[in-house]
Amino acid sequence: MATFHHILFLTTLQVFCNIIQVYSSGPVYKPPPVERLTDRFSRLSFNQSYNVFFGGRNVHVTNNGTGADISLDKYSGSGLASKNKYYYGFFNAAIKLPDGFTSGIVVAYYLSNADVFPHNHDEIDIELLGHEKRRDWVLQTNIYGNGSVSTGREEKFYLWFDPTQDFHDYSILWNNHHIVFLVDNVPVREVIHSNAISSAYPSKPMSVYVTIWDGSKWATHGGKYPVNYKFAPFVASMGGIEMEGCILNQKDMAPSCSRSPYSLDPVDGEQFAKLSSQQITGLEWARRKHMFYSYCQDKSRYKVLPAECNAKQ
Repeated sequence: MATFHHILFLTTLQVFCNIIQVYSSGPVYKPPPVERLTDRFSRLSFNQSYNVFFGGRNVHVTNNGTGADISLDKYSGSGLASKNKYYYGFFNAAIKLPDGFTSGIVVAYYLSNADVFPHNHDEIDIELLGHEKRRDWVLQTNIYGNGSVSTGREEKFYLWFDPTQDFHDYSILWNNHHIVFLVDNVPVREVIHSNAISSAYPSKPMSVYVTIWDGSKWATHGGKYPVNYKFAPFVASMGGIEMEGCILNQKDMAPSCSRSPYSLDPVDGEQFAKLSSQQITGLEWARRKHMFYSYCQDKSRYKVLPAECNAKQ
């Protein structure tokens, strides 16, 4: 009987260990269903949308002109900049991240006008930060308005998928009502345009950028885990290009809006002014399950939290 009990104990222990392994091997929960905003806008080719920003030899057009690979090696990173500047809109890129050891690498998808307004620029950031653990990328979001760079508004998330195995959509919705950051159409962050944040709310036309670069000095614990170029080149692949906004006319510097000619907001209307009930459910899920840092909770960084952190949005 002792032998039988011993075998039963070992069998039960093995089953328990298998269950633990399944639940600890990665995210268990899938996001709730949400509307697919990416289905509401047209896809663009690379040549329609981007120019090489820097590191030209590390940029390669792919898939018959619908996408591009950008890479980082020991000589240079690389990046793309949109042909047009946009005032409000919806912007998307489907990105597949480098795999393997990616500590210190930053792949950024963002809007900025620092080239035109170096001292009071606006910026809306999606930054994907390589990690010292294999394939454990971190998503960081941030905004600046009118040069408000002294107040970081970062929020960080763990992804619920392996971003190195396939393309995933990273999107920014920006209008007069709110800024929404989305991953595979799931909202992960909403910044409502309230009185509390109005002075720091991005308000000027911006270009769209996609870049890969060496962020060793800050991206992983203040440079503790720098980029290891033994594993270079690091290649990020991009497709799924969507840009729907009011395009700034370079001659008269006035926005031209094809979708809403009587409004400066091409993504206006009830469906874009506030999140739907499905999107709110998705937002709450992402923040509850996957957000691990918010500037509004960082009292060691701010003796007085930014005004919007205490305001009801």
